[in-house]
Amino acid sequence: QVQLVESGGGLVQPGGSLRLSCAASGNIFAINAMGWHRQAPEKQRELVAAITSGGSTNYADSVKGRFTISRDNAENTVYLQMNSLEPEDTAVYYCNADIASMDTLRSGDYWGQGTQVTVSS
Repeated sequence: QVQLVESGGGLVQPGGSLRLSCAASGNIFAINAMGWHRQAPEKQRELVAAITSGGSTNYADSVKGRFTISRDNAENTVYLQMNSLEPEDTAVYYCNADIASMDTLRSGDYWGQGTQVTVSS
């Protein structure tokens, strides 16, 4: 059984920073791409940033230059460093990963439970 557990959300003032973490655990054979999505109230979930197993990254235009995604393959963990936060960044942030389990050796899409990020003065 594979799980993703996020941490690091909270309340921050505009212009502040937060770092989100997401650790994958369980019966893992391999982890391919990992990423962060977010969903604001009454809006659709959107991709924020993604990173391949080789370290290639892509970002939503709205966060380029402010957010940085990284991963520690030895720890099965992905991070999202968020700087210069704006009220428009307020949302529930979800980690997801393409993981092949030891049981099936086939890739599947896994999601964390979400962590709230609120940017407000």
